[in-house]
Amino acid sequence: MPKAVWNDTVLAQSGKYKMVEGNVYFPPDSVNWDYLSPGDRQYTCPWKGKSAYYNVKVDGEFLENAAWAYPEPKPAALYIKGFVAFETGAGIEVVG
Repeated sequence: MPKAVWNDTVLAQSGKYKMVEGNVYFPPDSVNWDYLSPGDRQYTCPWKGKSAYYNVKVDGEFLENAAWAYPEPKPAALYIKGFVAFETGAGIEVVG
């Protein structure tokens, strides 16, 4: 079962994930929202729509804009509405 881990803390874990463009998208109810807060990055994907970014904070350490979701995706991406992906290049491991 895939999980997103940073600083030995599980940020999300679910067997009901979606793979999109090499990223694991976790359903919103599998995300530990205690570690996420709204980020300030803005991006609009041509086929998914406007994203919402999140900062990650664990034990006083902070990763800026290290997770994202599509709260109101375009029709082609409705299957990932609200699902959250994590930036593996920032040091977050997605395993499983």
